[in-house]
Amino acid sequence: MNRTFLFTKRALGAAVLVLAAPLAFGQNTIKIGMITDRVGPAKGYAEPVAAGAVYAVKELNAKGGLLGKQVELLVEDDQGKPDVSATAARKLVDSGVAFILSVSLTPATQQAQSVTLETKTPHMTPSNSGDTLTTQINNPNFWQTGPLGSTQIATLLSYARNKNFKKVALLTDNSDLGQLTNRFFKGALEKAQIAIVSEEVVPRGSTTADPQMQKVRAANPDAVFLAGVLTPENALILRSYRQLGLKMPLLGNYNFSIPVYGSVAKGLLDGLAFVDAFDPAKPQTRQFIENFKKDSGNEPYNLNGYGYDGVMLVADAIKRAGDTDKEKVRAAMQATTGYVGVMGGVGTAYGFADGKRTGFDPNGMVVRVYEGDRQGKVVHVGVK
Repeated sequence: MNRTFLFTKRALGAAVLVLAAPLAFGQNTIKIGMITDRVGPAKGYAEPVAAGAVYAVKELNAKGGLLGKQVELLVEDDQGKPDVSATAARKLVDSGVAFILSVSLTPATQQAQSVTLETKTPHMTPSNSGDTLTTQINNPNFWQTGPLGSTQIATLLSYARNKNFKKVALLTDNSDLGQLTNRFFKGALEKAQIAIVSEEVVPRGSTTADPQMQKVRAANPDAVFLAGVLTPENALILRSYRQLGLKMPLLGNYNFSIPVYGSVAKGLLDGLAFVDAFDPAKPQTRQFIENFKKDSGNEPYNLNGYGYDGVMLVADAIKRAGDTDKEKVRAAMQATTGYVGVMGGVGTAYGFADGKRTGFDPNGMVVRVYEGDRQGKVVHVGVK
C-alpha cells in the first residue's frame, strides 16, 4: 500500500487531545489501546486510519460513551518495528486497556500478537489486508477486519471476467510489495485462465514508462492490470498510456483507491477502474462522510473508514459483553455477526462466522471508476 497519504492538522490535533485525555478522564473510563506508526514505513496509511479511530471515539463520547463511561484512547507509536510493537502492546496491557487495535505493518502486528496471546487481551487490526495475519499465530484473541489481499484481487478478476477479457498485460514496480502484489495477480490470472501477453516492470526512480508501455501496445491486450504500489511510477505508467494514445481498459489495484492520485496523476485518471472497499452510495457510508466532513472540514476516504469501523466494532462487542472483562469481550467479538459498518459494499456486513477471525465480507469489495480526477461510481460488487 502506498505510503504517501496525508494526515490533516485538525485530525492530528484531535489525536493529541485524545492522548491528553487520561489527565482529564481520570480512572472512570473504558480504555482502548491503539498501536500506530507515526514515523516509520506505515505512516502514510496508518495516520488516516488512526484519524478515523480518533473520530469514532469522539463520536462515542458525544453520545454518552460506553456502559456509562467515557472512552479513553491510548495511542502508542511502534515506528513500524516489530520489537517496538510488542513493547507498545505490553505497555497498553499494563495500562489496563480492554482492547488493542493495531494499525501498522504486518510483521509489527504479528509481534504484538505474541503479547495479546500471552495476556489474553482482545486485539484486532481494522485495516491490514495480509492473508496470513490470523493463520501464522493461533491467537483466539486476535481478529482482522481489513479485506484480505486475495479478496481484493478476486474482486478485480471477477470484474475482468464479466468484461470477457481473455488476454491482459500486467505492470508493476520493483518494490518488495509491488513484486508480491504482482505474483498474487499473476497466480490469480493464470488460475482464471486469462492469458498474460505482456509482463513489464517500471523500476523505482524511473523517469518514463514509455519502453514498457510500447511493449504493452505491441502485445495488444484486452486490458492492462496495474499491480504496482509506488505512486510516482504508477503516475508514469498513466502518463505514458495517455501520450501513446492507448485505448485498452486500465484496471488498478487497491492502491489506486487513495485520493492522492487525484493530484499526482491529475488529468490522467479518467476511466481507470480500481478495486475499493468504500461505496459512497451506501447509507452508512454516506452518513459517515457527512459527519466526518462536518467535524473536520475534510472529506473522508476508505482509510479513515477502517479506523472508524474498528473502534465501533470494539464498542459493539463491549456493549454486548456488558463488561470490560477480557474473556467476555473476546467471546462477544467472536460472536459478531451482521454488523454493518461504513466499509464494504451495499448489503454486506462484518462477522466472524464458523469460528473465523477474518471479518470482512468476501463479497464486500467493489470496483469503482475514476470520472475525471475524482473517484466515481461503483460498477461491480463482489467476486461473483
